[in-house]
Amino acid sequence: QVQLVESGGGLVRTGGSLALSCAASGRTSSTGVMGWFRQAPGKGREFVAAITWSGGSTYYADSAKGRFTISRDNAKTSVYLQMNSLKPEDTAVYYCAGRRIGVLTPMPEGYEYWGQGTQVTVSS
Repeated sequence: QVQLVESGGGLVRTGGSLALSCAASGRTSSTGVMGWFRQAPGKGREFVAAITWSGGSTYYADSAKGRFTISRDNAKTSVYLQMNSLKPEDTAVYYCAGRRIGVLTPMPEGYEYWGQGTQVTVSS
């Protein structure tokens, strides 16, 4: 099993920045890809970004390109999401997710492990 714990959420004004972290523990060696998703009230879970542990290949949603950066450490213990130029529509609960197969995908059903989420609120 893999345990994921997100941190770093909070309240920020439009145009501001936040840095999210995801601490991974347990059998992280069984994961190949880590991703960030978000879910706003009344909406489905939306892909934000993903990264491979090996090689650090990345994949971003169009809404995240140019504003968000996903990164990871080499020890398979942490994944990060740097969010800049935040907008009110970025308001959501942000989830860290882990996938066993080392192929990038934006589909939430492709991820086996999930954290509890951290709230990000962007005020206008």
